Amino acid sequence: MPTVLTTTDSFTRVAAEIWMRGFQERLCSQLETTDGGTTFQTDAWEHEGGGGGLSNVIQHGAVLEKGGVNFSAVWGEMSEPAGRNLLMPNPEYFATGVSLVLHPRSPMVPIAHMNVRYFEAGNGEAWFGGGIDLTPIYVVEAQARWFHQQLQAVCQRHNPTYYPRFKQWADDYFYLPHRQETRGVGGIFFDRLTVGKDGSFEDLFAFVQGVGDAFGPIYTELMRQNRTLPYNTPEKQWQLIRRGRYAEFNLAIDRGTKFGLETGGRTESILMSLPPQCEWHYNQHPAPGSPEAATLAWLRKGVEWV
Repeated sequence: MPTVLTTTDSFTRVAAEIWMRGFQERLCSQLETTDGGTTFQTDAWEHEGGGGGLSNVIQHGAVLEKGGVNFSAVWGEMSEPAGRNLLMPNPEYFATGVSLVLHPRSPMVPIAHMNVRYFEAGNGEAWFGGGIDLTPIYVVEAQARWFHQQLQAVCQRHNPTYYPRFKQWADDYFYLPHRQETRGVGGIFFDRLTVGKDGSFEDLFAFVQGVGDAFGPIYTELMRQNRTLPYNTPEKQWQLIRRGRYAEFNLAIDRGTKFGLETGGRTESILMSLPPQCEWHYNQHPAPGSPEAATLAWLRKGVEWV
């Protein structure tokens, strides 16, 4: 892709962008090695306002049926409605980040999402955001607790208040109000951690880097633990139904999807997060006492995983 950096960029923009680029490369390497069946395809693109990105997509892998790890560093001027929606102090912006969604082939391997991002408004206000959440098709309590323990450890290294705050934020954010269920077992989510108000650039950036770097080891371990577990047609159909719920969230609720589409982002990269196949069934409910019903019972706010 063409070089995104410009000579007028601030130190903070350059530092954030360079790290995001390298992080995408490292993460793709970790996932390729663990999958073992295929490699990522890279697609470079340019943003109409300025900058661009790299969409790294994996398909038909040994574990990953479809997934994407996207990097972008873009700038421009928002439309008035988009600026109001995002509470922008003025319409000019710079944004860089890495976002990821992975849809495994097996219903025994959970869907995963992660993103880390840095944003600057034209008046110099700057903030970080991000998060990690896990969407098991079948909730395994021990694995869900281990997952949250890893996230808690990352947060504890930076601020002891982060995990309880950001875990609650994830419960509230990754929620389908029209279904009255969480998307999965949650994780952590944080938005608009503002430089100055919430910490120095260096401290907030270090936290975001810690969150990003934690994802690869956590998720590849879950891939290894679950990739060879047996499943049959009923489990596969339940996976397709749960993927439908995932699509509902990303299209109706997810702020990143809305931001990308409203600011002229690349549609293929934005909608990379959607699963390759999913299903909807009218008035479908799992049988009482079934593994599927047990999973639904976990999909609620306020579960204390650690």
